[in-house]
Amino acid sequence: MKFRKERQEAMRLIVRNSQIRTQHELVTALHEQGYHCTQATVSRDIGEMKLKKLPEGIYVLAEDLHLQRMVHDLSHSVARSGNLIIIHAQGGTAPGVAGAIDEADIDGVLGTVSGDTTLLIVTVDEAHAVSLEEKLRSFAAPAKKKKGRR
Repeated sequence: MKFRKERQEAMRLIVRNSQIRTQHELVTALHEQGYHCTQATVSRDIGEMKLKKLPEGIYVLAEDLHLQRMVHDLSHSVARSGNLIIIHAQGGTAPGVAGAIDEADIDGVLGTVSGDTTLLIVTVDEAHAVSLEEKLRSFAAPAKKKKGRR
């Protein structure tokens, strides 16, 4: 059981940090990290983890896809100061966006706090905040990619 959880966490990181298109690519990436498993095992893990495949053929985590849709559809702006990120969202939607961030279990995120229209994300350090800000900006609609304070 523990080995499966560790393997699935490795899969989570691989899918988040690479553009995996096939189960074979995922098996190979896992082998490179010391996880010796079969394509059948990876296929079962994909089902358990509810990985999705984008139209471009790339695997994504369901929670990342949900977060992407929430940020794209509901946010007005993303800004960062140090290790803090602020998202301004449509009225009443900030708690939902915060929940999507919490659910995504993003590396380096300590937590979120939201009001009605504003969401604060606290990260462990500025480097994690910069990385997350870039990810959130890539999710936002083109008109919403405003620069925050540095």
